[in-house]
Amino acid sequence: MQLLGIGSRINHSEYGKGVVTNVTSKHYWVTFIDKGLETIDLDSNFEVVEAVEDEVDTISFSEVEQSLISILRRWSDASSITPIADKWKGGSLVLKPGDSNLSEKEIPMDTFFHKIVMVRDRIRVMEQKINSSKNLDDQEKVDLQQYITRIYGSLTTFNVLFKNQSDNFVGERTK
Repeated sequence: MQLLGIGSRINHSEYGKGVVTNVTSKHYWVTFIDKGLETIDLDSNFEVVEAVEDEVDTISFSEVEQSLISILRRWSDASSITPIADKWKGGSLVLKPGDSNLSEKEIPMDTFFHKIVMVRDRIRVMEQKINSSKNLDDQEKVDLQQYITRIYGSLTTFNVLFKNQSDNFVGERTK
């Protein structure tokens, strides 16, 4: 039996496609596309898609994980962890079409909330880039900032999802 190295790609009969992220004397730790991290026996039933030589490093999965977390925090658009309001945890959003012949779409609330937070964080990054731009004059910055404020205003409907009011979208304030 060939020992696979970290980075080898496999197709497991039960879990699908994945990448070996750690190797122990009895198991492969594999991150599967659809199932996440699983440990499987070295002699499990799987197809080797691409083998990496068994130059198994002494680095552990947790060290790799910590490195990835550090890199993601440093380079991500997201500024902080934004909690969902408790009443929505575990809930779902159901989209029901007007045509009864069509099926409805159910989306886990956590997934929907994550997408809203990503939109908010990316708008914030865009706002920072506009404000720090050397290529825009002050009037252009003000004009673009007004568009961003209107975008925030359009998204205030989603404020009910946020646990903390400080995370809410804020549009143009009425005077």
